[in-house]
Amino acid sequence: MIYNFVTNAESCYVDIPNLLYYSHIPAAIIAFGIGLFVLLKNRNLVGKLLFLFSLTFSFWIFCNLILWISYNTQIIMFFWSLTYIIEAMIFIWSFYLSYVFVKQKDANIFLKIFLFILIVPFLIFIFQKSGIKEFNLVTCEAVQGNLVYYSYGLEIFISVLLCGFFIKNIISSKDKIFRKQIIYFFIGIIFFIFAFSWSNIFANLIFDDFEIEQYGLFGMTFFMGVLAYLIVKYKAFNIKLIGAQALVVALVILVGSQFFFAQNGTSMVLTGITLALSLGFGYVLIRSIQKEVERKEELQKMADSLAIANDKLRILDKAKTEFISIASHQLRTPVTAVKGFASLLLEGSYGEVKDSIKGALEKIYVSSERLVNLIEDLLNVSRIESGRLTFTFEMAKVEDVLKELYDGFCLVAKSKKFHFDLKLPENPIPEIKMDAMKIRELVSNFIDNAFKYTEKGGVTIKAEIRESGVVIDEDGFVKENEKNPYGSVVRITVSDTGIGVPKEEIPFLFKKFSRGKDVSRLHVGGTGLGLFVGKAIADAHHGATWVESDGEGKGSRFIIEIPISAE
Repeated sequence: MIYNFVTNAESCYVDIPNLLYYSHIPAAIIAFGIGLFVLLKNRNLVGKLLFLFSLTFSFWIFCNLILWISYNTQIIMFFWSLTYIIEAMIFIWSFYLSYVFVKQKDANIFLKIFLFILIVPFLIFIFQKSGIKEFNLVTCEAVQGNLVYYSYGLEIFISVLLCGFFIKNIISSKDKIFRKQIIYFFIGIIFFIFAFSWSNIFANLIFDDFEIEQYGLFGMTFFMGVLAYLIVKYKAFNIKLIGAQALVVALVILVGSQFFFAQNGTSMVLTGITLALSLGFGYVLIRSIQKEVERKEELQKMADSLAIANDKLRILDKAKTEFISIASHQLRTPVTAVKGFASLLLEGSYGEVKDSIKGALEKIYVSSERLVNLIEDLLNVSRIESGRLTFTFEMAKVEDVLKELYDGFCLVAKSKKFHFDLKLPENPIPEIKMDAMKIRELVSNFIDNAFKYTEKGGVTIKAEIRESGVVIDEDGFVKENEKNPYGSVVRITVSDTGIGVPKEEIPFLFKKFSRGKDVSRLHVGGTGLGLFVGKAIADAHHGATWVESDGEGKGSRFIIEIPISAE
């Protein structure tokens, strides 16, 4: 038998394997489809490389199919020679694609030159006898030259190089999520390369049976499945893909691939009907899920916008708090001086004061006292919001605090012609650990409010010991059948005969800047801060504060409890 490089034989026939179309066509469609999908969604370098990789593989499929189904030996020899360089390019693209995916940047010029040098032997010897020496008319196969050994050596070299590259980057990666992506990508592409390369090596050099190479093509389907998973799970290639979309496409491809197994017309019709139903129901499913995802994305955008707005509000609120704190500090000094000098004038420290002037001085003193309390409330609010409200807990007597307050407010009661009483228990109240200044501030606010919102009658301060304290719910009411875990308490009650508090307004009284609906009628200048500060003081003492009232016009009782044994 004489072998010629350009054969004179017109045709040659071989048996076509049963799995030929099923192993080749679906793999090419899946590879090309995903490559094109990524390119359309992301036109950066990694998207272009994946498309070139999938396009090169699909072209290799085309050439390999020609080798199986063509009867023309000249065509067979041409495409057989062409598969050398195409197969080598698949491996070159594999490494280049892996490098860009992992490094998130283009390869340097030296790596590109190195990869190009690996291809040069194919460009030189592809159509010489080193590639295809001759054609065997007996087996209808081309007789390969020494270039085939370089081709398989290149594939093994790239495989080992890829393994080392991935292992190094998996170990060095500090981003746990991206490390998982690298691992999945590594598993997918290595599985493809080993399946694709070693099936060819076994088919050609070991078993001399080219039908074996068909099974290696399923490695591409596996790799494309891994890429689809990366896109769905991790938004790889910066692409959003719904899992249902990937599943529907996979289902359509699997159903469509049954056409390559159909043996008769009935099978073709059933497969067509199944494919049409899969396409219809898949489209409806994807549309419904897309709408749901769009709604979720809109809600997420709204939530993100709201979070940004909240951050800005917190910044503004912080700035407001700091401004109030600074302004209050600046105001407190001159107001305290006004109050002090008014007190000295009333006491006659600078000489006898005429009765006509004394009334004016009393108003100055009372107004400055209220202004001092307001400034202190503003300072305390800013401290509470910034977490800087501090307490000095020391052993002190409640009676001393209440007597001091009683003496201080007697002048106010006298000016309003109210009765003002202080009721203490017969047995002395034991000393308790508390911040006396803060408790004085809290009770002072209760007394001041009582005078503000009372038109006639008077105010009573009462102190007593209770065996157990109460627990207050979020709305400001006493919880039934619940007791303060700290045991016995000192209860201080400031009661008045004023306008009272409607039950529906009680939940708002201890909130910042909140006031009852009728209080502005009697006292326009209130801020609604005193009770808010008082609640914070009571909480810091493990106690409770609340208000009780029998209704509008029936007076009210502002109460605070301080545990006797609380640390």
